[in-house]
Amino acid sequence: QIEKPLQRHGGRLDHNETYCGSCYGAEVSDDDCCNSCEEVREAYRKKGWGLTNLDLIDQCKREGFIQRIKDEEGEGCNINGFLEVNKVAGNFHFAPGKSFHQSYIFLQNLLGFQTESYNISHKINKLSFGKEFPGAVNPLDGQLVLMKPRAQWTHQTPFGMYQYFIKVVPTIYTDIRGRKIYSNQFSVTEHFRDADVYPKPPSGVYFIYDFSPIKVREEDGQ
Repeated sequence: QIEKPLQRHGGRLDHNETYCGSCYGAEVSDDDCCNSCEEVREAYRKKGWGLTNLDLIDQCKREGFIQRIKDEEGEGCNINGFLEVNKVAGNFHFAPGKSFHQSYIFLQNLLGFQTESYNISHKINKLSFGKEFPGAVNPLDGQLVLMKPRAQWTHQTPFGMYQYFIKVVPTIYTDIRGRKIYSNQFSVTEHFRDADVYPKPPSGVYFIYDFSPIKVREEDGQ
């Protein structure tokens, strides 16, 4: 019997005021407590340790964290929005788990995900850098990548690092009335790194972009 709706999908159960959960070796002092799955993961992160088997963490089992992941098997995410970035090289990515920086190093906590349990198939409905203008072509619009399950006769896996290398070109479009639109165009190449190689890449879909030192001017004529 479930007493609270949130308990079904990872809600934190109540404890009495004297409860002090174990941090499984990651506590800084004897008085430290980890009363939730998130607090255990945070303690491990501060230590710089990897937490790979959440099935052994009592707090994670109690909160139904692993079961929530299993219940979402086969589901995906539809993401819509925009990012504001500086005009310098960078990247954004979509990956399972939680990312963080430690000692200036990018790390990824897969939160108990096993590489065999997810697939990086994806569809890009629309991706642009800047405002739309007449004649603009965004080469990744409608891009569909389907990663098939590994077969006995092939070495490719449905998980790994799918990379898009994007070169962004600043563009000024001027219409026939002299009105200007400041935007960008881009070109792209793509590459897949299998998760079976060493060192194993963090799985996900990555967009690595850089800005061209040149600028394009487009003008409508009569």
